[in-house]
Amino acid sequence: MIALPSSIPQAKEQARRLRAKLEAEGTSIGHSKSLELLAHQYGYRDWNTLHAKIGNRPPAVWTVSDRVKGRYLNQPFEAEILAVEAVRPAWYRLTLDLDEAVDVVTFDGFSNFRKRVTGVVGPAGTSREKTSDGHPQLAIAVPEGR
Repeated sequence: MIALPSSIPQAKEQARRLRAKLEAEGTSIGHSKSLELLAHQYGYRDWNTLHAKIGNRPPAVWTVSDRVKGRYLNQPFEAEILAVEAVRPAWYRLTLDLDEAVDVVTFDGFSNFRKRVTGVVGPAGTSREKTSDGHPQLAIAVPEGR
């Protein structure tokens, strides 16, 4: 079996292209029919089954040495992932080596710079923990296609 699309939007785009190709060759089909044909190409009974399979796949899987961008305590950073540990489905504890240290203190008379941080992020690349203004403590941009 060929590799599944990594997301529902990617699968729908494939179905759209299939529909366009068939129309260019003189066979007109509806959108739902193109979704069903796509599901059959991947070896699934119907679109709903394929949709469930793609939707139930674990989202972003981080790997050691990945380069990431994001925000830590509302400060932008770029970093390399040093360690990854799955803590529950779709949630990962990441240790990051920041390219440049960030000041984690907002008080003017005191500073505390961090170059290495560890946090747990979920499917959207954000931590459950929030700053006092409601932003995630750690937010990592999830690369497209993961």
